[in-house]
Amino acid sequence: RMRLKTGSLGLVLMLILEAVSQKLPTRDEGLFQMQIRDKALFHDSSIVPDGAEISGYLFRDTPKRYYFVVEEDNTPLSVTVTPCDAPLEWKLTLQELPEEASGEGSGEPEPLEQQKQREQQVTANEGTELLSYKGNDVESFVSTSSPSGLYQLELLSTEKDSNFKVYATTTPESDQPYPELPYDPRVDVTSLGRTTVTLAWKPTPTGSVMGQPVQYCVVINKEHNFKSLCAAEAKMGTDDAFMFAPKPGRDFSPFDFAHFGFVPSENDFSKARSLAANRALNSKLSRSFSPKPKTSDIQKLCIGNKNIFTVSDLKPDTQYYFDVFAVNVATNTSTAYVGTFARTKEEARQKTVELKDGKVADVFIKRKGSKFLRFAPVSSHQRVALYVHACLDAVQVQVRRGDGKLLLSQNVEGVRHFQLRGKPKAKYLIRLRGSRRGASTLKVLASTRPGGKQPFPALPEDTRIKAFDKLRTCSSVTVAWLGTQERNKYCVYKREVSEGYGEEQRRREQNQCTGPETRRKSEKVLCKYFHSANLQKAVTTETITGLEAGKTYLLDVYVVGHSGHSVKYQSKLVKTRKYC
Repeated sequence: RMRLKTGSLGLVLMLILEAVSQKLPTRDEGLFQMQIRDKALFHDSSIVPDGAEISGYLFRDTPKRYYFVVEEDNTPLSVTVTPCDAPLEWKLTLQELPEEASGEGSGEPEPLEQQKQREQQVTANEGTELLSYKGNDVESFVSTSSPSGLYQLELLSTEKDSNFKVYATTTPESDQPYPELPYDPRVDVTSLGRTTVTLAWKPTPTGSVMGQPVQYCVVINKEHNFKSLCAAEAKMGTDDAFMFAPKPGRDFSPFDFAHFGFVPSENDFSKARSLAANRALNSKLSRSFSPKPKTSDIQKLCIGNKNIFTVSDLKPDTQYYFDVFAVNVATNTSTAYVGTFARTKEEARQKTVELKDGKVADVFIKRKGSKFLRFAPVSSHQRVALYVHACLDAVQVQVRRGDGKLLLSQNVEGVRHFQLRGKPKAKYLIRLRGSRRGASTLKVLASTRPGGKQPFPALPEDTRIKAFDKLRTCSSVTVAWLGTQERNKYCVYKREVSEGYGEEQRRREQNQCTGPETRRKSEKVLCKYFHSANLQKAVTTETITGLEAGKTYLLDVYVVGHSGHSVKYQSKLVKTRKYC
């Protein structure tokens, strides 16, 4: 049988024998604060205050006992235990005190041997069991008429170290510490999407009828529903309630009673052994309170007093558990609604675009979206040529063969050409994933004839247009751009833009896939062919005339391939001189 701690019972008996006619500790605010500050009185306190929730900590297989006194017969009594993090075994008993304890105290200190005899009498007395419970539910003992005496609450965790909360009161009707649940305490799912779930619940009468400050906290996770808010906080690793000093006034919820009660056994009065035991227990306690890693899969959102809420940023086709807790803002106590769960809808199945051998396909991808292309060549082949032209931002390209083998996974900007190792009669699945910044436009071509002409013209590494400032006049500008070793056709276009047209607007309009066919004939300046076997000399210049003084123009250069597909260089803003 588990033995009673000497210091704890000694304190209780000492206060009883001194005939202190108040609950322990007193509900008198000033006196209670004085008692808390008195280290001699509260050094080893296992006393439950009347009308305040306390937090405690249990080491696995190490029982803990708390005590409180009911002064008069026929007193209402309510005791609530909230397990956090692990199921608890707990029982409440009414202890029969020795006859001497009921008399008036003399006020004189009791001899040590006599005090030990009294403690042993109570220790040996198992008392009357009032309630015994095992589990992780929030459970209460409630009596409208309890006898006077010393009540003992014993708690045990057999699974692991765990924390818990205890609330005891002799005035349950007026206290109402925990928010009351409505007649229907269920959380309902009112709307379900691929990434959102809307929840609704009936408001607590504590807020609407009794006028107490109540807010709701929603907990979302993928494992299970929680029966208390502190259980969810323990799982999150954010429950620091055991680390704070007591707050003034009636709110004792952050008060750590857990560090009290660690003393050597009642037969060990050696000072040296006592110090060693305390050091070991302090070390064990500090390890127990080391911060837990945060779990990204559980969220706690406190949303004020509204009773409808949409959870967003969820994953499609995933089951989530939802819990709602009504929290009394003044006391920080909470009550759990009956939680629910729901599976988000699946992603809309995307149609797969069929690629034809040697034919260019235009592909549009929404921001952060994806597109799937399928290439199923009719002819037998050993290699596949894949051409990708990312017209705007970079696009992720992934190619898998029909047997599941990953052939390619790369980010692509501009024009890229890939050679894929094929197999006779193999099929290919191409996944294109768009940019986070905006929508993407692509041109894609797959061919089993790698030796044929490329559908897109070759591009230099640098596709910028350079303007020569010293060659600017009031009616002309001179520009240059790079070419390649391949002879291609280059067309230059100009467009007058407003004074406020800036680089940001130019970048937004930079779609490399828009060809000369989208431009007005009046905007065309010229077309020319050029190339150079020596890449160092593959550069051409052009002077654009007929411009107006002090005006801003947007210049574009298009390179047109043999198959007619064009690629636009980076646009260039130029301004003619105002005075010449």
